[in-house]
Amino acid sequence: MKKIAPTKDEIALLPQFSGLTLEHIHVPTTTEEFASAAAEIRAAGIAGFDTESKPTFVTGDVSEGPHVVQFALHDKAYLFQLHRVEGLPFLLELLQSEQLIKVGFGLKSDRGHIRAKLGVHFGGVVDLNTVFNMDGYHKEMGVRAAVGLVLKQRFAKSRHVTTSNWSQPQLTAQQMLYAANDAYAALKVLEAMNLHREDLPIMGVHAETPVTKPDA
Repeated sequence: MKKIAPTKDEIALLPQFSGLTLEHIHVPTTTEEFASAAAEIRAAGIAGFDTESKPTFVTGDVSEGPHVVQFALHDKAYLFQLHRVEGLPFLLELLQSEQLIKVGFGLKSDRGHIRAKLGVHFGGVVDLNTVFNMDGYHKEMGVRAAVGLVLKQRFAKSRHVTTSNWSQPQLTAQQMLYAANDAYAALKVLEAMNLHREDLPIMGVHAETPVTKPDA
């Protein structure tokens, strides 16, 4: 039976999503900070994931993103800015790792952008849209609908922040909160679904379809 996600009006009545605050959001700037962040992310084994790119406003323009890559753990988030070259070796390792599960929404486009900009394949990926599709939801879920459905909370998104300049050297507080909580929300949704790792539809480095699928 086809399942239906909550509507915008239904979501609007829910309490606000309790996301990460600024003191739990870290933006590494030195080699030592990147190394420490990468070690903690690897040790966690699973992270909420998302990317942000400077938007294009002219038809035909191709995005030069991602400019920011986010990893969220159960109590904090790390934001990797791609203009900080000290962090690139650590970021590339995390992106390619199939031991580190990276969970998010609509990650197919992220795979393409990462390949185009960084020349690496994005492995260990769990797209929550695939998880919900397997469970009978035939429309792409998206973070707002998923947070409303699974966590019974309202996830607010600001178009003003979404379309801001993600390539600028210093992120604003609003950008940090937005980027971190996009990734954090994905992790919290997956945690609440209580799925075992072996049941996750994980996309491998060279796979275009999930490597494993939950039992029907």
